[in-house]
Amino acid sequence: TNIGSILASVNPYKPIPGLYSVDAIDLYRQHRLGDLPPHIFATANECYCCLWKRHDSQCVLISGESGAGKTESTKLLLKFLSAMSQTSLGAPASEKSTRVEEAILES
Repeated sequence: TNIGSILASVNPYKPIPGLYSVDAIDLYRQHRLGDLPPHIFATANECYCCLWKRHDSQCVLISGESGAGKTESTKLLLKFLSAMSQTSLGAPASEKSTRVEEAILES
């Protein structure tokens, strides 16, 4: 659920098909926070938009107990931001996975 720009989520401990796909990235990048159901990509999109609008650094705090999915959430956030940066450079949707994204995700 969303509480303003805060996303409270639960780790489902199992894969949900399509939840974090390229199609989900494309869907959430086209909408503002609150237009669609709560999602990590909605929060990432808000961060990305604010970065460009305010021309100022942004911060995303990911918190939770051990095993709650903090590392996976961070990877998903970085995946979205990488895809957005590639889109802004004019790369086609099919080429959103780049060496830059792979290096960030491996870190």
